[in-house]
Amino acid sequence: MSTDGAQDPGNGSAPRGGRTSAAGSALEKSLRILEAVAAPGGPHRLAEVTAAAAVPKSSTFRILASLAEQGFVRQEGDGRYGVGPRLRGLSALVSGGEPASIGRILDELRQAAGGQTVHLALHSGRTVTYVRKLESEQPFRTASRVGMRMPLHTTAIGKSILAHLPEEEVRELLTATGLAPRTERTVTSKEALYAQLAEVRSRGFALDDEENEPSIRCIGAPVLGADGRPVGGVSITTVTFLVSREEIEAYAPALLAAARALAPLL
Repeated sequence: MSTDGAQDPGNGSAPRGGRTSAAGSALEKSLRILEAVAAPGGPHRLAEVTAAAAVPKSSTFRILASLAEQGFVRQEGDGRYGVGPRLRGLSALVSGGEPASIGRILDELRQAAGGQTVHLALHSGRTVTYVRKLESEQPFRTASRVGMRMPLHTTAIGKSILAHLPEEEVRELLTATGLAPRTERTVTSKEALYAQLAEVRSRGFALDDEENEPSIRCIGAPVLGADGRPVGGVSITTVTFLVSREEIEAYAPALLAAARALAPLL
């Protein structure tokens, strides 16, 4: 992260190394840049962020690169910058106490799904990052945890996101990442995955049938932003020897309702 304009903590007006900066300290710059990225109408171009944050373009570029690496900012394919999963996760934590809270929606979904595990994940470039997990009331636990990043093509949430991204973006993403298997059931053919994504768009939810973890079956739905682009997704997770495919798919209406309710909160 750039340190342009960093000042002596003992003297608010004495610049370090003889350099001056009207833009403020590195921390002040970073916070203003985050505010600019999160402003309505995003994702924003570099010039827009630079102007809104009142930070030199070169410093803005370096700070954005660091924030993107840490997951607070997401760099779009067309050179614009949007809110990243870690910043969205912080927002979700802060809003947790609100009447229409994320926690309440997820808990209601878990109850509607017979006490099964519920996940909320945010989209970050080539992966999804789990930001909430409500454990199953059953005595079985999955390996997932908050903060874990997972591939898009192996998870129900990931596939639900892929299904709602522009086709060209999906092709570029899959070319860059490949379709590495995580289990013997992982879909490793692009043609087969494209067929699944078409089905996801038709029925509204995606299925992970032991494709990411043995003995684990999930359904997932995208959480869409105001622009119709997926910002993340929500899922119901079960163990295959307790819940059949037909049974988990019966939870789809509750899942889709939860995804719609979460949309304005992310």
